Amino acid sequence: MKRILLAASLMLAGSLALAENQLGGIRPVTPLDEESEARQIPNVVNSDVRQVRNYPDQPPVIPHKIDNYQLDLNANKCLTCHSRTAVEVSQAPMISVTHFMDREGQTLASVSPRRYFCTQCHVVQHDVEPVVVNGFVDVDRVLDFMRGKKEGGQ
Repeated sequence: MKRILLAASLMLAGSLALAENQLGGIRPVTPLDEESEARQIPNVVNSDVRQVRNYPDQPPVIPHKIDNYQLDLNANKCLTCHSRTAVEVSQAPMISVTHFMDREGQTLASVSPRRYFCTQCHVVQHDVEPVVVNGFVDVDRVLDFMRGKKEGGQ
């Protein structure tokens, strides 16, 4: 029994050391009996410039601040600009037609209740450096690479 506890303790210590190496840039390493300084909250990207999507069905990110937007059962501030009737005046992109479909694919006259809470899929972006390197390659770059290999004879 003592050997099992010792082995488990060593595994836990190794796991914690590994996690500390991988997460060192995410959170500060502060001893338990001390309080660390709070980090500055990063600024929200507020450019109103549409961001390129990484894959076809990716929900678009929100390119502006949404502080103090009411988004609950009683009101949805996003629809002030992005609803079908508001886009001509606001020049904002209209919400997707998929937001007007129920579970069975039937088109509704208004936004589906399951698509009403925008921030469950759409998020604002913050002006920060990535914590980890992103090696994502979109399908267009993969196809370009494959075409290049065929033309090059490799």
